[in-house]
Amino acid sequence: MASRPSVSHRSPGPARRAPARYRDRMAALAAAAATALTALPASAAAPAPSAAPYGTADTPTGFASVDALGRNGTTGGAGGPTVTVTTAAELKDYAGRRGPYVIRVSGSIRLSGMVTVIADKSILGVGSTAEITGGGLQLGSTTRPGNNVIIRNIRFTGASDDSVSVTNKAHHVWIDHNDFSGGYDGLLDIKRESDLVTVSWNRFHHHSKAALLGHSDTYTADVGKLRVTYHHNFFDGTDQRHPRVRFAEPVHVLNNYYRNNALYGVASTQNAGVLVEGNHFENVAHPVHVGYDKSGPGRVVERDNVYVNSGVPETAGTVVEPRTYYPYTVDDPAAVPAIVTAGAGIGKIGL
Repeated sequence: MASRPSVSHRSPGPARRAPARYRDRMAALAAAAATALTALPASAAAPAPSAAPYGTADTPTGFASVDALGRNGTTGGAGGPTVTVTTAAELKDYAGRRGPYVIRVSGSIRLSGMVTVIADKSILGVGSTAEITGGGLQLGSTTRPGNNVIIRNIRFTGASDDSVSVTNKAHHVWIDHNDFSGGYDGLLDIKRESDLVTVSWNRFHHHSKAALLGHSDTYTADVGKLRVTYHHNFFDGTDQRHPRVRFAEPVHVLNNYYRNNALYGVASTQNAGVLVEGNHFENVAHPVHVGYDKSGPGRVVERDNVYVNSGVPETAGTVVEPRTYYPYTVDDPAAVPAIVTAGAGIGKIGL
């Protein structure tokens, strides 16, 4: 078991290699997936960065910003009517309508089960009291895509299943400045060939399973998809899945704050490629796993992270650089706790 140093430092010493039992499986998975992993065209790789500072921009940083798959970044319901909803029936109605809508959630809405959100929607909480409880949002179905969706400034709590499920090939999704807690299953799951997603400035707390990326160990259709950026999120006492990744590459885990995570921080499995960069781990005995439970090994590159009273990360292999797709800056990981606690969650962006 990794040691648990008591002081902050940029490098915990040599990263621990993946366990020997995984290395042959890793090589086999890499060979099988080598031709399946697709890259975006170079012309789509570098949109101009927003002039607004991190945390206040009205456009995403990361994979949701990339021009690809017939979309110029993620715009949600821009250009469509703006409506305000206060009931579950109203939310379900507008979220399922064709065409773009900006849907403003006012007050607390109690759902029963999952509401399907179809393409070209912005679902935005009003002020600091917008809440969805008892159920959650599912982006897309097998017949109605959930592409180009923005979800911001909403408290999700007490869901009967997932709080937010990005699924069924949904792409260009931005999930930003929300508060997730107390659901039944996952707080935020991304799966089933979804792609080009940014998860930013959210707070996850009072729950075990935070953020799953990849449906299952046998769902190989996810190879070459599930490209997600997680940046400036606060994983506050959640146990696991920050994220747990299968098959995806690259996954960019950037400038997040991990505090008191009982089981682990990040897990890369099933030949996923994950870059863990500029994060701050505090009281996390296992900050990074290569392989987890019955899932085979993934690949992890870690750089410029801070580990406080935390263990040694496992690393393995190489990972496609996120800069292949989009530009970004890295905040000083020593400053991440202050930056993230000040900026993450609801009521911070003036919607």
